[in-house]
Amino acid sequence: MAHADLDDLIDRNPAERPGDELALRRLKKRRLLLRDQIARLESELDPPEPA
Repeated sequence: MAHADLDDLIDRNPAERPGDELALRRLKKRRLLLRDQIARLESELDPPEPA
């Protein structure tokens, strides 16, 4: 849910606050960190199958 909220903020940010590149970069960095956390949690829940 937090990842989707960040996606929404990133999509709206340039229209609402043009020229605020620093805030946009920070939002994108937080989104990437959340995506990595989600991927890590998913891999822990669904371990790879043995060959």
